[in-house]
Amino acid sequence: MPPHRAFADAFVAGVMAQFGKDQLSLARGTILVPNNRATAAITAAFVRQAENGLLLPRFVAIGDTDVDEAVGRALDVVTDISIPPAIDPLKRQLIMARLVQEAYQLSGKEIDAGEAVRLAGELTKTLDQLIVEEVDPLALKNAGGEFEADHWQKSLEILTLIMKRWPEELKRLGCIDHTQRRNLLLSRAAERWAASPPQGFVIAAGVSTAAPAIARLLKAVSRLPNGQIVLAGLDLAMPLHEWDRIGGDEAEAPIESHPQFHLHLLLTRIGVARGEVRQWRWGSDVDARAARSRAISNAMAPAEFTGKWETLELKDRSFAGVHALELATPFDEAQAIAIALRERIQTPGETAALVTPDRLLANRVSAHLARWGIKADDSAGQPLSNTPPGTLILLLAEAVAERFAPVPLLALLKHILVKKGEERMPWLDGARALDLALRGPRPAEGLAGISTFLNKGDSHSRRLREAAKPWWEGVASLLAPYETPWHSLGDAVAALREALTQLAGDQLWEGADGRAASALFEALEREADHGPQRFTVSSLAPMLRTLMSAIAIRDVTGGHPRVSIWGLLEAKLQSANLLILGGLNEGVWPALPTPDPWLAPRIRKELNLPSLERRIGLSAHDLAGALGAPDVLLTRAKRDVTAPTIASRFWLRIEAMTGGLSAPALDYAALAKAIDQPPGEPEFSKQPAPCPRVEERPRRVAVTEVDTLKADPYAFYAQKMLGLSKLDAVDAEPGPAWRGTLIHTAMHLWATNHNYLPEKLVPILAQSFADEAVHPILRALWLPRLEQAALWTIEQVAKNRSESRVPLITELKGAINLGEIELHGRVDRIDRIGGNGLAIIDYKTGAAPSNKQVSAGFASQLGLLGLIADRGGFDQIRGTSEAFEYWSLARKKQTFGVMSSPSGSAKSQVPADEFVSLIEAQFLDAVAKWLTGNAPFTAKLHPEYTYDTYDHLMRLDEWYGR
Repeated sequence: MPPHRAFADAFVAGVMAQFGKDQLSLARGTILVPNNRATAAITAAFVRQAENGLLLPRFVAIGDTDVDEAVGRALDVVTDISIPPAIDPLKRQLIMARLVQEAYQLSGKEIDAGEAVRLAGELTKTLDQLIVEEVDPLALKNAGGEFEADHWQKSLEILTLIMKRWPEELKRLGCIDHTQRRNLLLSRAAERWAASPPQGFVIAAGVSTAAPAIARLLKAVSRLPNGQIVLAGLDLAMPLHEWDRIGGDEAEAPIESHPQFHLHLLLTRIGVARGEVRQWRWGSDVDARAARSRAISNAMAPAEFTGKWETLELKDRSFAGVHALELATPFDEAQAIAIALRERIQTPGETAALVTPDRLLANRVSAHLARWGIKADDSAGQPLSNTPPGTLILLLAEAVAERFAPVPLLALLKHILVKKGEERMPWLDGARALDLALRGPRPAEGLAGISTFLNKGDSHSRRLREAAKPWWEGVASLLAPYETPWHSLGDAVAALREALTQLAGDQLWEGADGRAASALFEALEREADHGPQRFTVSSLAPMLRTLMSAIAIRDVTGGHPRVSIWGLLEAKLQSANLLILGGLNEGVWPALPTPDPWLAPRIRKELNLPSLERRIGLSAHDLAGALGAPDVLLTRAKRDVTAPTIASRFWLRIEAMTGGLSAPALDYAALAKAIDQPPGEPEFSKQPAPCPRVEERPRRVAVTEVDTLKADPYAFYAQKMLGLSKLDAVDAEPGPAWRGTLIHTAMHLWATNHNYLPEKLVPILAQSFADEAVHPILRALWLPRLEQAALWTIEQVAKNRSESRVPLITELKGAINLGEIELHGRVDRIDRIGGNGLAIIDYKTGAAPSNKQVSAGFASQLGLLGLIADRGGFDQIRGTSEAFEYWSLARKKQTFGVMSSPSGSAKSQVPADEFVSLIEAQFLDAVAKWLTGNAPFTAKLHPEYTYDTYDHLMRLDEWYGR
């Protein structure tokens, strides 16, 4: 069957022409297909061509995992020959994981259960390849020879040890490998047919796997009186010398990356020369022109024969009906593909499909189609790990492994399935309250750590924590039974299932994804004793992710009847009026060969296993078959999310032979850009300047808010009038505010509890960092620095006392009234200077404000605190502020700790006796403008002195510098 023919329809046309006259003759027939998708495609083609009802032939998907059952029913294998049952796939992987763990231990290494299960999954694939190619796994002990790579040699030793023990495990269980059972069943079917041919016809349709057992079955089919083998995409037009070169000889290696190699190998194993193969005589109404097959053949010529492209006639290299589209990014590519699919199904009866190995591209296209209410029939489905039940399972496993750290805990509690139904809204209210309470650095681990955290806090955070406590107490008691570490896989899975049911109820296990999750848990509990024996809680999430990623969940309701998304395997033997081949970049189509973690390429070659390059040939064959559709659109993105891309080698071949494919009639790239653009010229936001009424403006201002009022009035408005404040991240790294609170608290304790005793400050700081909520790395990084800064502080206080300067108070609140405004603030420390003088001190963990910033009026906190002190705003403190000092504990040159002053020093620009009056004048000017006046709260008046806290609210990017 040449590529330009729609395989399913042309095949059915031929079957009906040969056997359709007699209904019973058709019903007695058997059709061997590669997979269940091919069964569905051919069945649909029978329905399209049937004028009346039909009794369909029996279909057997000999490439599917359930082939043993299919063979047993459809091929009538004799029942008196006892073939052991196949081992359960999950049990097989768990036993393999245990053997992997034990083999690594014997070699002096330890791996956890999660990694063992992952490696076991790869090992089962390697074992299946050995069995399919009928290579004795025990032959591994003689492979490799003097292999020079030490890591491969160690891997081979571990693999040999496992393969030696594996048959013993199977014998103990009375089972055999599934692939071995399939080989036996197919071989017995071939023997039976050779001895006693079936009454009806037998046709192998589109089977291209060259596995020895399948090749023997196909050989038997080809010798039957009514037997036929219909090959998809065998190139009969390729010159004989090119065909022979693909197969290789004693002098030259075969070209395994060529799209015809696996068919060459299959014919060789069947014992048929290509010249004995005839072209299928029947076609269909949806076939492309025959010239397309010639162009595909020439485009896929082996590299050493591509020189013929220069002399080809136009009709032999014409890809009429095939167009190419290059987009800037993967996002544009997905949008353009969705538009092309949508455009094609405007015509009644027309079908369109996307074929791509790129699942991310397929998901994006599905999302874009959803805007028109189109749900594409995505044959690949999605992994169980990506479904709502799967994500909930993983979240709970991760939360338990991380001792209910805030991020996984909150993600778990907010999951869409948790308390779904009438309980959902109250539950979400509690989860959101807990979210607000847990903002900032991580509390101590465990449920008790969170409970302790909620009982602490300053005046600001205590309100949020108190709001979350009642709800959290119920949640903590619900989760408490599952906090106990599990020591076996069975106990862990059972506890996990119980916890999931507590959180989500029985609805978790409903639907296709829920039932798949339930079946996995049931099997895990049943087979857990066969799995890895060295198990830790941290292994559970990686193990479950590995197992669930291998389970595909498909929508049982299907999708749009005329829009499909196919992977390369699912696209075999299927066709559509428009076929879009997406993601044609190197590394995607063809995909980069996935290295075998167990067998080096050299050993694979020595064992006659398929090389990694053969996968490239299969990808090329998939592309060649898809290029035979009537209308084809090739797409690629010029760059991905990180870097420019390289066009697929297949794309470059077609371009080189044709001189470049034409663009589609519709400019999908322009449509993709235009679809999300609003009509007309965009209207950008203006610089915000809200202007509330004077009587609505604040009359109470903190000393820390004045600089914001002058530099960014909008930020002041958002904070004071809208009541908005920036939320810290959950599980945030302790930042300057956290360090500042710690330092201020330590200094206050040093003053009030120990009267500045020199030997007490460093222990107080060490005790502050001893809290189990402080990360050890943070403790190791910051404590030594602060201890050095503390020594400087001790020396500075001692020096001041020797000069008759005495500390008076620390962390004292004060307030005064200035006209209609109340100014309030908290002073870090006040010292007595001489008889009536006061020194106002502000502790800093970072650099102090510059003199330029002070002179400009954007560092007024010290001056305003001095103003409050001068007016008697601090209880029992009387005097005149004469000194203003920043005590910074930051590093300067090679030491920690430095004192600077915004006034009265050689570097400052403001005399000490004028500092308070200057700050007062600047403050009253700001008050007159924005608090008692009606000036608008304009955003970013002085951006050099502002922060980005409210940039998103003021939509800064739309008006600032744009």
